[in-house]
Amino acid sequence: MQIKKSTIFSSIQKSSHLFTQLSDDIWETPETAFQEHTATDLQCRLLEQLGFDVQRNLGGIPTAFSGRFGTGSPVIGFLGEFDALSGMSQQANCAHPSPIPQQNNGHGCGHNLLGAGSMAAAYGLKAYLQASGQPGTVIYFGCPGEEGGSGKAFLAREGVFDDLDCAISWHPMDCHAVMNVSTLANYQVNYHFTGCSSHAAAAPELGRSALDAVELMNVGVQFLREHIIPEARIHYAITNTGGLSPNVVQANADVLYLIRAPKTPQVEAIYQRLNKIAQGAALMTETQVEIQFQKACSNVVPNHTLNQVMYQNVTSVPSPTPTPEELVWGQEIQDSLSDVVKEPLQAILAQLPPEQHEQFRRQVTGPYCTIPLPLQSKTHLLPGSSDVGDVSWICPTVQMTAATEAMGTPAHSWQMVAQGKGTFAHKAMIYAAQCMAGTAFDLLAHPDILVRAKEELSQRLAHHPYVSPIPVHVTPNIPAQSQ
Repeated sequence: MQIKKSTIFSSIQKSSHLFTQLSDDIWETPETAFQEHTATDLQCRLLEQLGFDVQRNLGGIPTAFSGRFGTGSPVIGFLGEFDALSGMSQQANCAHPSPIPQQNNGHGCGHNLLGAGSMAAAYGLKAYLQASGQPGTVIYFGCPGEEGGSGKAFLAREGVFDDLDCAISWHPMDCHAVMNVSTLANYQVNYHFTGCSSHAAAAPELGRSALDAVELMNVGVQFLREHIIPEARIHYAITNTGGLSPNVVQANADVLYLIRAPKTPQVEAIYQRLNKIAQGAALMTETQVEIQFQKACSNVVPNHTLNQVMYQNVTSVPSPTPTPEELVWGQEIQDSLSDVVKEPLQAILAQLPPEQHEQFRRQVTGPYCTIPLPLQSKTHLLPGSSDVGDVSWICPTVQMTAATEAMGTPAHSWQMVAQGKGTFAHKAMIYAAQCMAGTAFDLLAHPDILVRAKEELSQRLAHHPYVSPIPVHVTPNIPAQSQ
């Protein structure tokens, strides 16, 4: 039976209330990495209601799951995220900082929308497979712990994505675009120092300060920054200062480091140098250091073949139009950014060649960027990290962004949380779902595209096959109550 692409879009639109409600329910119960039990249950129940075969505990992670429909090839995966951020509590639809009482977490990266939108896309493709009888398999992957956990990297190490012919995803942002980007690979490592406590006044000579070791390590790393590649980043947080009593020499202290660079081998080289600095700090203070590798993720490998297909959908699917009320709301958010972002459109234009600036500026009016950005031929290095990177080394992967929030809204901000339940965010999420499902439709209709996409990936990785950056002995940092 000949089924048109518009039928997929209609299926998603008719069921959009299910996915907007799912997104809002996840927003209401924000859970951080590997603790997303409510979000997991909500999604698994809806997947079962929609006729997907649900598998939980993927890769041995309690909050990882999948929903599968169909048989045969191609096997197309949609990647969903749903974890929140600590310290991001904020009232919805409120244009000033207003944390929710007795709630610490919040969806400061829009993952409540991300997961629901990817599931909506998977549902649209399922509806097509069901109506057409065409062979093919669609899988929605519920991927936990993207923020600080690299959930997909652990799943990739366990072979969860090995059977995919391609993967499709998106991310809430302040513009519509195909993500022709690479990202920074990273390692997250905890350095635990152990010394000896003593009375800091009566017998300081008997103490060996673990906190001194942490501070000396941090000083050493500060000097290292001059001697690493400019694209690299080293962040840290002292997570254990050894107690609250200054008159006690601190016997234990911890510092958590996040190391980023464009390629995994570059991260590895910096990591080895940090280890030497830590060992030197321990030697200087006569303490011991335990190096605890927590997680890692690879850089994203873009696929230009799939980018072209997705761009055709991003530009042909009607972009959501803001209502007068939504325009007022978007302007209120932009006003709250005035001290930080003087011209929100400027950040959008920075992604375009200078010769396209004026034309694009004339097209954009109001607080929302509803005109898709032109597809750039040159891959842009995004100064952040994503565990989608590990999937992109295994199968051809394509991603887009959709303007779920006002231009200039920074990720990991209260403004992002405040807009996460807005009506315009809902419409943009459904737009993204339709674009992703439309991309999958094209891949089913034209099998040669996937052949070319796989050839492109093989050529890119010919001399650098995928090796998981996470050592075999390392397990996800799952809280005790989740195990």
